Amino acid sequence: MELSFLKTLYQHPGPYVSVYADLTRTTEDASKAAELRWRALRADLEAQHAPKDTLRAVERTIDEEMAQRRSEGLVVFAADGDVLHTDRLPGPPRSAHACVAPLPHVVPYLADRGDRFPHLMVIVDRRGGTIDCVHADGRREHVEVEGDEDYPIRKTKAGDWNQSRFQRSSENVWKANAKKVAQKIDRVAERCGAEAVLIAGDTRARTAVLDEISEPVLERTVEVDKNTGAGDPDLRAELERVLKLKTTEHVMAVAERFDRELANGQRAVAGLPATVQAVRQGQVETLILDDDPDSPARLWIGPDPAQVAADPDELRSEFGVDDPTPERADAALVRALTATDGDLVVLPSDGPNSGLHVGAVLRYTA
Repeated sequence: MELSFLKTLYQHPGPYVSVYADLTRTTEDASKAAELRWRALRADLEAQHAPKDTLRAVERTIDEEMAQRRSEGLVVFAADGDVLHTDRLPGPPRSAHACVAPLPHVVPYLADRGDRFPHLMVIVDRRGGTIDCVHADGRREHVEVEGDEDYPIRKTKAGDWNQSRFQRSSENVWKANAKKVAQKIDRVAERCGAEAVLIAGDTRARTAVLDEISEPVLERTVEVDKNTGAGDPDLRAELERVLKLKTTEHVMAVAERFDRELANGQRAVAGLPATVQAVRQGQVETLILDDDPDSPARLWIGPDPAQVAADPDELRSEFGVDDPTPERADAALVRALTATDGDLVVLPSDGPNSGLHVGAVLRYTA
């Protein structure tokens, strides 16, 4: 998981307010229930002495979200009187909670968010098609492709005196339009670095487009046997399935590489002390963390992301930090990793290397 989108989050002094709000509305009194759940979280933040200006900023964001009914779950990170990052969740968070801490509590959010693979959703018919592209940074792009030919689209009925000529003309039109759609798919896929392409729509049009798509894009393409539009729930479910599979493949690949490098005693480390040392020196290519929101592991931090240690005296002696601050180990490591442009993999509790707690694949050995 690439973390550059978090960089601006760490450019503010703490304390940070982190909110995972459950805004689900599934009952008759849903709005009231959502409001009561938010009030409970707000009371938690007040009990933790959240700065009043920051709390007001969070409250405005939550109130607006509930008024517009745009999501069932919302993650909010705020500090210094401003909301710094929000993200709508497809459902309620696994654990609704709110906390005040020196750093934002981002790991539960990152575990749920997962990798955001750039991808295309393509709907085709015999006249052209639509391409919806989602970039790695979440930007969306919609492209309409209109075929150069639109007559004749349909074949004539059997028995017409010019049946064979019109049938050949229809097939030529389909192929010409399909070629134009395929060329646009290739260009958009290259532009956004698409790692998955879903194509649905008219059966004959799909076949014609697939015949024209370049081989590299075709290898990443999944055909959905459905003549439907982009809003179809089954199509969205298939997209989620494909993206989840991509995430699993990525996690497995990183886990296998970690095991291999660790066994060879080369570019991998395991355990908190070795990982802290590596991330502090900018060696970490990919940080591996367990998905453990209740982890008791703690580190000491200073104002700079590289100022992280297991012992506060180490920060005082080596970095000149006058007042080291205790913080969750995962929060401290993710901040340091973000500053050095490393990637993150959060291991599911039942996945490969479960029980690892923390480790890293390294860019280089010291």
